[in-house]
Amino acid sequence: MVKVEIAEHGAAAKASLGSGFFVDGQGLLVTNYHVVAEVVREPGRYAPRVVNAAGDTLVAELLGIDVVHDLALLRAAWTPPSWFALSNVEPDQGDRVLSLGHPRDLGLSIVEGTWNGLLRHTLYPKIHFSGSLNPGVSGGPAILPDGRVVGVNVSTEGNEISFLVPVDRVIELVDRITAQDYVRPDSLLTDAASQIRAYQDVYLNGLFEPDVPSVTIGRYRVPTRPAAWFKCWGDASREPDEPYERVTHYCGTDDYLYLSEGQWTGVVEVTHEVLSTDELNRFRFYTLYESHFGDGSPATWASEREVTEFRCTTRNLEREGSRLRTAICARRFRKLPGLYDVIVRAAALGAPRDGLVTSLQLSGVTWENATRVARNFLERISWSQ
Repeated sequence: MVKVEIAEHGAAAKASLGSGFFVDGQGLLVTNYHVVAEVVREPGRYAPRVVNAAGDTLVAELLGIDVVHDLALLRAAWTPPSWFALSNVEPDQGDRVLSLGHPRDLGLSIVEGTWNGLLRHTLYPKIHFSGSLNPGVSGGPAILPDGRVVGVNVSTEGNEISFLVPVDRVIELVDRITAQDYVRPDSLLTDAASQIRAYQDVYLNGLFEPDVPSVTIGRYRVPTRPAAWFKCWGDASREPDEPYERVTHYCGTDDYLYLSEGQWTGVVEVTHEVLSTDELNRFRFYTLYESHFGDGSPATWASEREVTEFRCTTRNLEREGSRLRTAICARRFRKLPGLYDVIVRAAALGAPRDGLVTSLQLSGVTWENATRVARNFLERISWSQ
């Protein structure tokens, strides 16, 4: 086990830290991508180093990354006396698992929890670990009591709901990086962009095609659960002191890719909202309706250093006698070429006292994929007159 520190060249101390573990006798070690992300984004400013159990600070080189599964491999200038051997492991639900790491730089700690299987609402598997992970343990191993690695600490939602990267993803990365024909990319940032583009090609493939399930809300028929790894929720607001009724339907995934402390990608969210009233006249309802149409905010926050401002195009679409007011907004990733955050919003026109406001949000996608998915999405919306 080691502590992975990210040092800023002009500072006298570490800028951030995580955990890592050796997987061979030549100094090869595993950690999370998000632990070393600043090294990838600004290699001229940040550099990795590792601190071993004896307290020695070791020079380290970042060899390769897997952004999709939040993994990275480093090589430390040291020959470790022992390391973790990797093999595919399939625990049973409830099996005891020990998570190792350096929480909040307090020293090596061991957290006991249980293996609770793979998450269902993700395109690529993550392990549900019932144990408490804290900042600093990211990149450390989660092991069975006999020492076999089952995964890598990656994130938590609190209340002992945490997540691990399965060990088979680690094995795949190690095999790729240690292959004889592997050449470290000149720019790991360019490699990260390439991995994200390949990922979004897969998870956006087939979304909102004609066979997508649909749901009826009032007189509106809208798409729902565009792929098996989505989960959907619905609710209605019928408060006696409100002059209108609101019914909502939401679908999203647990797939989020870490890019930096302030930027995530891999987000796909669908929200449908049907408003109706028996009390408001058509002018007051239109004001309410217009305000809901303009309420769209990005699902992922990012700073101006990472993305441009949103630019929007608004127009009316007509199909089979029905009209949709649509707005498509996009902002470009500054450091990852060819990728955008895109928001599609639409409102059904023509009714004086009810209406549908719907939105689709995509993050980290190519413009070609965004426009294709947006077109499919809008074509799946219909309503009775």
